[in-house]
Amino acid sequence: MAAGFRCWVGGVIAVMAVSVAAPAVAAPPLGPTGDTTFYTPPAEIPATPGQPIKTEPMSLPITLPGSNGPLPAETTRVMFSATDRTGSAVAATGAYLRPTLPWVGPGPRPLLVLAPGTQGQGDQCVPSNTLAFLLQYNGGLDVGVQYEQYAAIYPFLAVGGAVMLTDHESFGTPGPHSYMSRASTGQVMLDAARAARELPGNGLEPGAPVALWGYSQGGGAAAAAAELAPSYAPDLPIVGAYAGAPVVDARAQLRHFDRGSLAGALGYYINGAVDENPALAPATDRLLNDAGKRMLADTARQCVAETVATQGFRDSRSWTSTGQSVVEALDSDPDWAAHLDDDRVGQLRPGAPVLIHSTADDELVPTYSARRLAADWCAAGATVAYYEQPLPGDPVKLGVSHVLNSPLSLPGALLWLHGLLRGEPAQRTC
Repeated sequence: MAAGFRCWVGGVIAVMAVSVAAPAVAAPPLGPTGDTTFYTPPAEIPATPGQPIKTEPMSLPITLPGSNGPLPAETTRVMFSATDRTGSAVAATGAYLRPTLPWVGPGPRPLLVLAPGTQGQGDQCVPSNTLAFLLQYNGGLDVGVQYEQYAAIYPFLAVGGAVMLTDHESFGTPGPHSYMSRASTGQVMLDAARAARELPGNGLEPGAPVALWGYSQGGGAAAAAAELAPSYAPDLPIVGAYAGAPVVDARAQLRHFDRGSLAGALGYYINGAVDENPALAPATDRLLNDAGKRMLADTARQCVAETVATQGFRDSRSWTSTGQSVVEALDSDPDWAAHLDDDRVGQLRPGAPVLIHSTADDELVPTYSARRLAADWCAAGATVAYYEQPLPGDPVKLGVSHVLNSPLSLPGALLWLHGLLRGEPAQRTC
C-alpha cells in the first residue's frame, strides 16, 4: 500500500509540475470562424446510448515522447450517442485519453469520467476542443484558460488511469448547452462512460471499474450521474463519485448567482432550459424585459470570462419585466417552477459511494445546497462522505474560496478514490 501511495502522490506532483512550467498556447476558435465539421452530427443518431459515432485524433498541450505513445496519454475526440432530458437520442461529444503509462494500482485499469466545470455557452468554449490548449483567445474579451488539466486529468493519467472528458449536452453540437440540467448532464455523463468502453483499442478490460468526477458544474453532473446510474445505467460498474462544490439545485444556484461575478450564468441556464422545454418560451418572453432578452442572446455566444466581464455583478431585477429577481419571476410561472423543481439533485439514492467537498461559505455555489444533498442522500441510506474546507467567502462574490477549494480538495479526493479502487471500505459521515 505504501508503494502504491508513493507512486500516486509522486505522479501527481511530477505531472502538475510539468504542467505549470509549460508555455501557454492560443487556441483557434471553434465557432463561426473555426472548423465545426467534427461537431456536426450525422442525420441518424444510434438509438442505443453510448455508441461511438465518429472519432478523430487530437493532442494534449503537454506531452513527452514515450515507447507506448505520447506521455501521459494518446487522446481521441469522440462523438457518441446519448439521451437528452426528454428521452430522445442526441449526439454528444468528449475526449478519451488512453494512458500510455502502466496502471499503478491493483486490479484492472480504471476509467475516470470527468465532467468539466462552467466553461460558458458559446461553442468555441467546448472542452474537447480547448483541451488541446492551455489558453484560448477568440478576440475581444473572449479568453479562456483550460484548467481541467490541473484538476484530475493529468494526475490520474500519471498513475495509469484512463480518462473520458464529457462536453455535456449541446456543447459544440447544435443547440444551446443544457446548463445545470439534472437529467441531461447526468445521462450524458453516463453515456460518455459507455462510449469510452466501446472504443476500439481503449486499453480497458471489459469489467474495468468506472469512477465519476466533477467540480462545480461538473460536480453537479457527477452527482446527478451517481443518483441516475442505478436506473439509467445499471450496466456500468461504478465504484464511486466525487462531487466537488456541486451545482445541484437550479433554483438555489440561480439565486446565488444574482449580483455576483457569474450573474450572467442565469442566461446559460435559461437558454438551455428553453431549448430543452420549448413550452417555457412564452413565459420567458413575457417575464424578461428587453435588457434580459439581450442578456440571453449575448451569453449564448460567450465563454465564462467574457460573461463575467460583461454581465457580472448585475442585479437580475434589471432583466425582468416584473421588477422581481429572475428566480422570483420564473417561479411565478407554474411550468418554470416545475422545471426548476426537476433540476434538483438528491431525489434518488446513488448506488455507489459519493464524496462531496464544499467550503464553509462558497461565493459561487451555495454551501447549503451541498449540505442538503448530503442530508438527502444520507436519509436515503446512501454511502456519503461530506467535508467542508474552512474557507471564508469574499464579500463581493468574486469566487475566491470556490476556486481555492478545487486544488485544496484534490489530494484528499484522489486518495479517497484510490482507496475505493483498492477495495477499502468507503468513508461515511452520515
